Amino acid sequence: MAESPHQVGDVMTRAVVAVAPDAPFQEVVGLMERWKVSALPVVEEHRVVGVVSEADLLAGKADQERGPGRYARAHRRSVPVGAGPAGAAAAGAGPVTAGELMSAPAVTVHAGSSLARAARIMAQRGFTRLPVVDEGGLLEGVVSRADLLKVFLRPDNDIADEVRRDIVDILFPAPVEPIHVMVTEGVITLTGKVQDTPLIPVAVRLARAVEGVVDVDCHLTGAE
Repeated sequence: MAESPHQVGDVMTRAVVAVAPDAPFQEVVGLMERWKVSALPVVEEHRVVGVVSEADLLAGKADQERGPGRYARAHRRSVPVGAGPAGAAAAGAGPVTAGELMSAPAVTVHAGSSLARAARIMAQRGFTRLPVVDEGGLLEGVVSRADLLKVFLRPDNDIADEVRRDIVDILFPAPVEPIHVMVTEGVITLTGKVQDTPLIPVAVRLARAVEGVVDVDCHLTGAE
């Protein structure tokens, strides 16, 4: 039986396309087009220092076209002190680079983070992808909205087995009437009679938290 993917590391993409801070504008655009992604991690010595997105590219290009002075003022805030060539470029001395345009510091997650945490960050920030880093900030992968949705492709039988084993059998070890667990397209249906009726809402709440579950239809009742 396949195990439920509870963590980011279970669904993330490990083959990651990233760019260096000095990557020029056209190279970044080309990589996004080639790999069909909307954002790229910006890495320096394998550490994630920022993320450059399509929105960053468009905003940076628009600022640059309004005039070098405006462009320099707009990006001076995000260029680290001592950034060297990037800082010079922001002042109009060179081509636009990923380091100038990126959003920094990068919003990241760890491979051990829950899928719910990654989904919450994406929803709150409006992101479609998040870099996954280790404790030292080294890039390990990328998790996308599509990756998070993979859990809903989990087979119904796997979901039913987990609900029976980890929820029903533990909460209701001696039911008055056998408890049936059916899963259809991610929707769990629970039927049967139990002694401990206060545990019914607990069972529903735990079942909804199982990865891949869309909804829970509960018909558990107490003994008459």
